[in-house]
Amino acid sequence: MPTLHLPSAGNGECVKKRSVYPFAAIVGQENMKEALLLNTVNPSIGGVLIRGEKGTAKSTAVRALADLLPERRVVAGCPCGCSWDDRSDPCPSCRERSGSEDLKGETVPMRVVELPLSSTEDRVAGTLDIEYAISTGKKKFEPGVLAKANGNILYVDEVNLLDDHIVDLLLDAAAMGVNFIEREGISYSHPSRFILVGTMNPEEGDLRPQLLDRFGLIVDVEAERDEERRMSIIQRRMEFEKDPEGFREDRALEQQSIRDEITAARELVGRIQPGEDVIRAAVRIPLHLEVDGHRADLTLVKAAVAYAALCRRREVTPSDVAHVSKLVMPHRMRRNPFQDSRLDTEELGAWLQTTFGKD
Repeated sequence: MPTLHLPSAGNGECVKKRSVYPFAAIVGQENMKEALLLNTVNPSIGGVLIRGEKGTAKSTAVRALADLLPERRVVAGCPCGCSWDDRSDPCPSCRERSGSEDLKGETVPMRVVELPLSSTEDRVAGTLDIEYAISTGKKKFEPGVLAKANGNILYVDEVNLLDDHIVDLLLDAAAMGVNFIEREGISYSHPSRFILVGTMNPEEGDLRPQLLDRFGLIVDVEAERDEERRMSIIQRRMEFEKDPEGFREDRALEQQSIRDEITAARELVGRIQPGEDVIRAAVRIPLHLEVDGHRADLTLVKAAVAYAALCRRREVTPSDVAHVSKLVMPHRMRRNPFQDSRLDTEELGAWLQTTFGKD
């Protein structure tokens, strides 16, 4: 039997059992795979929103990504999953235990933490026991989904069906890397750094433009139209269901290659400094496409740097900015309701080159 990911009793976490379909075996959907990898290299990009009909490998790709990522060292017993290797910004619980002999590290796998559609604000952010705080003078925090997601992948299926204020809460935490709770004048905060992935079926409704803009990257996925690729999808799936472990073993080298790319890019991305030409390109593209605000400009720079890091380059170029624009710009452009959302990056790159030639 292939791996099943089932929510455990009420905690919103995805439990891993046996085999997961390999990321390297996913046929096509190159933009989706690239967006997921870019956001994994630099989660501050702001998350990925994948739009598409059912059966287009959206959930498969998210779970395959988690299986691809390396294990993590965390503080044992920490309700917020604080990193053992980087304790520069601990949660209040770890801060209180700092220096204690019972503070130990443990190795855990990367998890997919799912957000149920019925989630309330308290379920997402966590709750504070006000009566306990008043009577004892101490804070008692019940962790929510954002605490469990820290260091993991937060997967929000059918994000367009969530209440807007819940989506805002998720995007705030994704942008800041911190979850802040305040009730009756009592506040509590903890690190909440996660890889955000939202999926939705446009036929079931869309997100407000203000919320769409806050997702760093967006990908529109469609069922494969090429006959040979469709056959490959069916053949691979049948092979996987027949012998999951053998199927995974056959792609172990490809999986390790992608894993090494991610690890190297994560180490490199913080050392890449975008030059003035890159920043200028990231400003010109939104101006050319008549996009309001400055979020697109910043996201273009971050995504271009992550792309250069994935390519194992220490320098980022305006061409990198043009390349990632296909993931950064479509949901921010003003369009007629039935206009194609795809962006011709080659044409945009050529235009960009001509503008630099005029300087």
